[in-house]
Amino acid sequence: MSGAALGIEVVFVFFLALFLLQRYGDFKKQHKLVLVATLLAWCLCFLIVFIIPLDVSTTIYNRCIARNAVTPATINVSQFTTSTRPGITNASTSEAAAKPSSVMSDAHQECYKPWSYIPKGIMPIFWRVVYWTSQFLTWILLPFMQSYARSGGFSITGKIKTALIENAIYYGTYLLIFGALLIYVAVNPKFHLEWYQLQTIGIAAANTWGLFLLVLLMGYGLVEIPRSHWYGAKKGYLLMKTYFKAAKLMTEKADAEENLEDVMEEVRKVNECIKYNHPLRKCVDTILRKCPTEYQEKMGRNMDDYEDFEEKNINYPSEKTLVKLHKQVNYAVQRHNRTQVQWRMLLEQAFHLEDVAKNETSATRQFVHTFPPQEPESWITRHFYTPSVEWYWECLLRPWCLRILAIILAIFSAVVVWSECTFFSTNPVLSLFAVFIQQAETTYNYIYIEVACFLTIFFLSICVYSTVFRIRVFNYYYFASHHQTDAYSLLFSGMLFCRLTPPLCLNFLGLTHMDGSISHQNTEQTAYTSVSVGASTHQKYIKMAAFYLKFFFHFLPYRLWGL
Repeated sequence: MSGAALGIEVVFVFFLALFLLQRYGDFKKQHKLVLVATLLAWCLCFLIVFIIPLDVSTTIYNRCIARNAVTPATINVSQFTTSTRPGITNASTSEAAAKPSSVMSDAHQECYKPWSYIPKGIMPIFWRVVYWTSQFLTWILLPFMQSYARSGGFSITGKIKTALIENAIYYGTYLLIFGALLIYVAVNPKFHLEWYQLQTIGIAAANTWGLFLLVLLMGYGLVEIPRSHWYGAKKGYLLMKTYFKAAKLMTEKADAEENLEDVMEEVRKVNECIKYNHPLRKCVDTILRKCPTEYQEKMGRNMDDYEDFEEKNINYPSEKTLVKLHKQVNYAVQRHNRTQVQWRMLLEQAFHLEDVAKNETSATRQFVHTFPPQEPESWITRHFYTPSVEWYWECLLRPWCLRILAIILAIFSAVVVWSECTFFSTNPVLSLFAVFIQQAETTYNYIYIEVACFLTIFFLSICVYSTVFRIRVFNYYYFASHHQTDAYSLLFSGMLFCRLTPPLCLNFLGLTHMDGSISHQNTEQTAYTSVSVGASTHQKYIKMAAFYLKFFFHFLPYRLWGL
C-alpha cells in the first residue's frame, strides 16, 4: 500500500472537484480556461484537506523510528540494587533492579507502519508543488483571469490589455508598499535579509492574510451550520423562511427583468444605428449573440438594408461604448437566467414544504403531492421510496435526524471553540484535539488518528467552504447551483480557496499540537509544516486575536453579504 492511498485520494479529489464544478458551473457555455483554472484551484485545496491526515500518521511513524534510532543513555544499575536505608527488602531491590530493563524496552518499543504510509521524499515534493501552485493561482493567475472574464472586450488582445491594466493598479499598490519597506531594510545596517528570509516573510504574510479571512468565514460557519440544521427540523419556521425568501427573490427577479429590458433597449438602439457595413458591426453581432433568443428575434436585422454610414451625420457609438455595453449585457443576461432558475427551485421547495404540512395529519400515512413531479421517477424511487416510506421520512424521521445532527454539530463547534482558545497550553494539554491525537499516538492506532484528523479538518473546511459558496457581496459575487454561477464568481471561489486552505491547515496542525512552534517539542514536523517553514512562528498570537473576533463578525454577513 506504499503510496497507493495517496494516489487513490488524488483521483477521488479530482472527481469530487469535477462534480462540484459541474453543479455550479456550465461546461457548455463558460470558457474552457475558466473551468480548468477553477478545477485546478479546487483540486489543490481539497487535496490539502484530504492528504493532511496521511501526513500526520506518516509523521507519527517517523517519530517512532527516530526515537528507536537514538541510543539510550547508559543507566547505572547499581544505584537501583544498593541501598543503605533500613527496611528495604530483597523484593523491592529486585523490583528496582528491573526498572532499567523496562526503560530499555520502552525506548525500543516496536513501531507499526501505517497502512497509508508514504515513503520519505514524496510528501515534501508533493506539498511544495501543491502549495506553490496554489499560491501562484491565488495571487497571480486567477486575479488576472477574473479581470479577463469580466472584461467586455471583443478580442483576446483587448481583454488581456484590460486585465493587465486592472491588475497593474491592484498589485502596484502592494508593490509600492513592499518596495518602500524593502528599501528601508536594505539601507538599515541593523538588518541583513537573505532570500530565505524574504521567502519566509512572504509565506507568513500570506498566511496572516488568510487567517483574518477565516475570521469572517469559519466563525460564521461554526454557529450557522448547527443552527440551520436545528431550525431545519421546524417545518413551520422553514416554511415561513421560504415565504420570506420567495418575496425577496421576487423583488430581485423583477429588478433583473427590468435591468435586462433597459440593457436590451440600448442594444436595440445600437443595432439600428450601426448597419452591417460599419466597421464596428462585428462587435454588435457579438453583443447580439449574447442576448436571449426572444430579443434576438425582435431585433432581427435586415441584411439587405445597405446604408453608407460615411454620408450620414449620425453620432455612432465608439468601441469603448460597445465594450461597456457588452459587459452590461453579459451581467444582465447572467443575472436574469439565475433569478429565473432560483425562482423555479424556490417554488418547488415551497410546494414541497406545504405538502409536508398537509400530510402530517394524514390518516392513511401516504404522502400525497399537490403537483406531480415534472421529472420522471427512477426505478429506485418507484420500488423503494414509496408514498408510505416518503411519509415516514418527511413527517416523522427527518425532523428527529436533523435535531440529532444539529446537536452533534453543536458539540463539535463547542470543542473547536475550546481548542481554539486553549491550543497554546502544552503543559497541561488543554486542546481536546491534541489530547485525542496524543492518546492515539501512544497505541499507534493509525486508523483512529487518520479518521479523527479527517473529521476535524473536514468540519473546519465545511465551516469555511460552505460560507464561501453562500457569499453574496452586493450581487457582485454570487454562487448558485444548477449551472448558474458566472465565470467571475467561479474564479473568485478558486482564489479564495487557495488563499484560505494553507492557513486553515496550519490552524488544524496547531490545534493538534503537530506544529512545533505550538508544542515546543524537538520532534519531526509534518512535511506540510516544513514547506511553510517560518510561517507559523507568529501564528499563536494572530490566531488568538483572530478567533476572539470571529463571533464579533458573526452577524455581519447577514447585513453586508445577504447570506
